[in-house]
Amino acid sequence: MQNTPKPSLEGSQPLTQATQPLPPSLLNYNLGKVAAWIEQPSLGLDEFISHFAGNFRAYFTPSVWPNLNGQARQARVPAIMYHDITDKKKVFFDVTPQDFEAALKSIQKKGLTPISVEQLLTHLRTGLPLPEKPILLTFDDGYAGHYSFVYPLLKKYQYPGMFSIYTDKIDKQLGRPGVTWAQLKEMAADPLVTISAHSVTHPKDLSQLPDDKLQYEVRQSKRVLEGRLGVKIHVFTYPEGNYDARVTKEIEAAGYWGAFTMDDNNEGFAGQSESLLAIKRFGQSSLPSAISQAWGGAEVPKWRLGFDFSAPVRQIDTAIGAIPFTMILGGRPTTIHAKTRYQVPEILAGTGAIAGVDGGFFSLESLDSNKMIGPVFSQYTGRFIPGNPGEISKLVGRPLVLINPFRVKFIPFRLDKHNTLVGVQSEMPLVTDAFVAAAWLVKNGEAQPFKTFGSLFDFDAARHRAFWGINQAGQPQIGVSNEPIGSVDLGKALAKLGFRDAVMLDSGASTSLAYKGESLVGYTPRPVPHVVALVPPLSEICSPARPLQVASAP
Repeated sequence: MQNTPKPSLEGSQPLTQATQPLPPSLLNYNLGKVAAWIEQPSLGLDEFISHFAGNFRAYFTPSVWPNLNGQARQARVPAIMYHDITDKKKVFFDVTPQDFEAALKSIQKKGLTPISVEQLLTHLRTGLPLPEKPILLTFDDGYAGHYSFVYPLLKKYQYPGMFSIYTDKIDKQLGRPGVTWAQLKEMAADPLVTISAHSVTHPKDLSQLPDDKLQYEVRQSKRVLEGRLGVKIHVFTYPEGNYDARVTKEIEAAGYWGAFTMDDNNEGFAGQSESLLAIKRFGQSSLPSAISQAWGGAEVPKWRLGFDFSAPVRQIDTAIGAIPFTMILGGRPTTIHAKTRYQVPEILAGTGAIAGVDGGFFSLESLDSNKMIGPVFSQYTGRFIPGNPGEISKLVGRPLVLINPFRVKFIPFRLDKHNTLVGVQSEMPLVTDAFVAAAWLVKNGEAQPFKTFGSLFDFDAARHRAFWGINQAGQPQIGVSNEPIGSVDLGKALAKLGFRDAVMLDSGASTSLAYKGESLVGYTPRPVPHVVALVPPLSEICSPARPLQVASAP
């Protein structure tokens, strides 16, 4: 089992982060695309920028090592761990060659593409998409069956795989027979094979070793494998999945690009990992469920300097540390100010909006009041309503959200200027929607510190939180935390998830999210009178198969 340090949203900041290189595989892939484009110059510069510049930007601006890219966290890439492949099963996790080939046939039949470790690491750093249904195959401990059975089958199907080797087992009879140095050198020379260091002696828990022995297990295994095999060793696999902060610091100091873990009680997709120093895997018994969910991630967003309201609306479920999030992104942003308080799915019904999250602060003076604390302007009513005189002063300096058909703007609310429609229009011509949010969470890609929350009540208490903003692709994105979280940590999480700007909405008991007519929270929230909504892009709404819907709010 994994001895996991307390989950942190900070992520470590290694001394070597600036020197950690990216594997070249996906860069080569994109260079190939560019070469093909050059042979077809009639496509034009605009086509080139649209299709390739985003990928190059992603490759050359990776996440700070060892953090994962926000785009990669949205993908579902399973890494499957096998132990021995043997013709005579002795324990429950043994797999026969026949059963292993049946698994490869299943992978093939279901349209999955096995990928290399190099491809996975590049994806996790940059967010560059993998094949539609990727999978990584890994094999621990260097059993003889890995050479006798696994390697021939990988060659037969032309599937890459990672073999985690602890050096004391090679050429020795430690328990079950292991591979020999000659066999391992043959495998390591094959481009299908990646060798991962797995320590020298395979101690049960690296975190329990004194510093000198920990350093020996981590560094000597790398030196021996590189010296005997003639290949560079860039990844480490923790014996029995156990590690802590001291162990990851040693992995970093030894120069590894990444490290794999395994916890039967906490399996997960690679994008759900804490960092590149603790990449999650699934045990082989979880193969059927893992491959049914595999997804290589969305295309890298086109290179846009402004906003993109043309992307299809879709749902994303992900996690940062111990906090799971549900988010909806794409489409066109709008707001709906209802006549009274309803559940969010009720407010969305009949409006043409496909998703929505609870919006700005509202007065609790009566159960059926739709009175907002700050000013509100919604295109669904066409009415500008000034804020509540007795409470509006509390909102000074908080984010005023302005929306028009082309862009979104977040500016500090000024009572002397922004409590009239004329004042709001002076900030944004063609404004269609306006309201005051609770607080900034992310500004220009940076999570906001404690001091920016000012006097906001209980801002750093652990609560369910609602939020919305614009991601790095310029697309609108709404969402909720599925577990309680403080506002500062929420901002850190959203920055990791790729938000360019994000603001907090009414939260706690009001936290609500709906998509396609269904609530996505596992409780009954407090009814609300205001939502931030997403409408499908015009290309979908105006198609012959889907006539334009226009309706007033409930």
